[in-house]
Amino acid sequence: AAVTAIRYNPHVKDLYERLLARGKPKMVALGAAMRKLAHICFGVFKNRRPYQPDYASAA
Repeated sequence: AAVTAIRYNPHVKDLYERLLARGKPKMVALGAAMRKLAHICFGVFKNRRPYQPDYASAA
């Protein structure tokens, strides 16, 4: 799921590319993408609201 998110989710893709640009290994960046997805999923589950990709910029 993380690999698909890196391809299609702009927030996860940005995180992944930013970490690679800093010189992190690919698996470390992939792990960070997995963690971000887990946080997104938990937030959706906890708040019982659909995922809003622009939530942080609107707050």
